[in-house]
Amino acid sequence: MDAIIRQSKFQDITHFGIRIAIGVIFLVHGSQKFNPGFVGFLTSLGIPAEMQIPIALVEFVPGILLIVGVLTRISSALLAVDMLGAIFLVKHAASLTGERGFEFDLILLAGNLAIIAGGPGRVSLSHILKKVPRFLQ
Repeated sequence: MDAIIRQSKFQDITHFGIRIAIGVIFLVHGSQKFNPGFVGFLTSLGIPAEMQIPIALVEFVPGILLIVGVLTRISSALLAVDMLGAIFLVKHAASLTGERGFEFDLILLAGNLAIIAGGPGRVSLSHILKKVPRFLQ
């Protein structure tokens, strides 16, 4: 019984750590996209400048939600789509490594898929509140 409790706590801490790490990465990357210089990058890709704020928000807000553990599945789904866009539209899936390498985007995609499958975990605001419907966790 003691081993089961220890294993369960270890899984909770691990799940929490993955959620926090991915949330912080997207919070930081999303906040950088509010910089006016990001518009030049977008227009060089043929993306309208008006997309700067929506793109920044789609990383920034879900990053915060992942950190606190609310709406984690929806947030991770948005971020997974964002990573697919990064891989195929921005980097053109050119190479796994190197100058246009998408290895970082791929691991973030995989982490978000794991969060979608696992939900927020027990170390989350959703678990503490217990009133958040499962499909919104």
